[in-house]
Amino acid sequence: MPRRTATLNYLLGLCLAASLCAAAGGQARAADQRPNLLFVLIDDLRWNALGCMGHPFVKTPHIDRIAREGALFRNAFVTLPLCSPSRASFLTGQYAHRNGIRDNTNRGPRSHELITFPRLLQKAGYETAYIGKWHMGNDDTPRPGFDRWVSFKGQGVYQDCPLNVDGQPQKSAGYITDVLTDRTVEFLRRKHDRPFCVTLAHKAIHGPFTPAPRHAELYANDPIQRTPGCRDTNEGKPVLTRPVTNPMGRALPPARPGGGSGDMLIRNQLRCLASIDEGVGRVLDALRETGQLDRTMVVFTSDNGYFWGEHGLGDKRAAYEEALRIPMLVRYPPLAKAGSEVREAVLNVDLAPTFLELGGAAIPEEVQGRSFADLLRGRARDWRASALFEYFEERQFPRIPTWQAVRSARWKYIHYPAVENADELYDLQADPDELHNRIRDAAAAGALQELKAELERLAPKDQG
Repeated sequence: MPRRTATLNYLLGLCLAASLCAAAGGQARAADQRPNLLFVLIDDLRWNALGCMGHPFVKTPHIDRIAREGALFRNAFVTLPLCSPSRASFLTGQYAHRNGIRDNTNRGPRSHELITFPRLLQKAGYETAYIGKWHMGNDDTPRPGFDRWVSFKGQGVYQDCPLNVDGQPQKSAGYITDVLTDRTVEFLRRKHDRPFCVTLAHKAIHGPFTPAPRHAELYANDPIQRTPGCRDTNEGKPVLTRPVTNPMGRALPPARPGGGSGDMLIRNQLRCLASIDEGVGRVLDALRETGQLDRTMVVFTSDNGYFWGEHGLGDKRAAYEEALRIPMLVRYPPLAKAGSEVREAVLNVDLAPTFLELGGAAIPEEVQGRSFADLLRGRARDWRASALFEYFEERQFPRIPTWQAVRSARWKYIHYPAVENADELYDLQADPDELHNRIRDAAAAGALQELKAELERLAPKDQG
């Protein structure tokens, strides 16, 4: 009897072991089906500066390929149009008022504490890499959650940029866009036993707007076309015309027609974009040659838009469309139908929950964005009808005060908490260039009340 019992137990043990092995094998196969994730983030690229977005002369064939073979997002936005806060929102899925990266000051210590989607995906079994501009303070040391780290201090430099590679200083030789592409291609060509999540964050097309020497004369004969917003007199925009002094006490001129970005700046931004486009081609080739292209979700976007003279402005920060809107392209054949378009409003805080969902990781309750995977599937329900935007005044940029804004498909309301009688209301359907402030128009009173109520619902109660 004992021998029979022992034999039975032995057989049961074999069956249990076989079952466990089968389950483990099934889990491994399931894990293998998770997509690789490649996040390509450009600096200061406005939404319509690509060929696929209708720019009249810029040539971006490799970037356009992502849209042609995937999905183009017609209404993508950042929740705060500034480098450091936008990057933190992409990585955490949280607004700046929640994650604490509210401006471009030294937020290095706080950025080490952020719970980012790569950090969560690493715990879920992904191999993770961050290659490029971190830009939350000047600290270039590795952040938690990355198996591979290649970055630089602050803004870095365009030529021969010193790097921090996995915690060690390294010299680099050459143009920074090419260097970051080289490092990304090197990582992609490695043998990977796990799905990977790579962030490629370019310095370009940020100032000082220095193109690669091979592109120095590109577009020299192409005329820069200005939008109607560049002729805005700013009547009805008190924040742009009110008296303001800089931190030294010197009076600043009001924003006016003809101000903002000059033709050479715009050309040099587009020239910087040329090397990015070449790099995108090399990255896609590396994915194809390693058999990973159709298993990789590629997201191409920007950390904010940029003013090309609209409302007399350059740079970003203000609540108008040129700063808030960004290009967003996604290639992933299992979800994104080739040549498709997404017209719903998608925010930078939506990227983290999207990657976490597809990577099989739990989405923390603190995440404020929403996965846009169902938008790609074509079956999203109850998508947002409006969105909150925000900005916190920086001492060195007093022209743009703290603001909160809410935008629907048709209307935008901008509220300036510290400036009296300066709020703005625009009918984006009738006035896409935001030339006519309707804040005192009785015919728009209903829309104004609805947006004020929506702002009250969406905005944090402690912002000021």
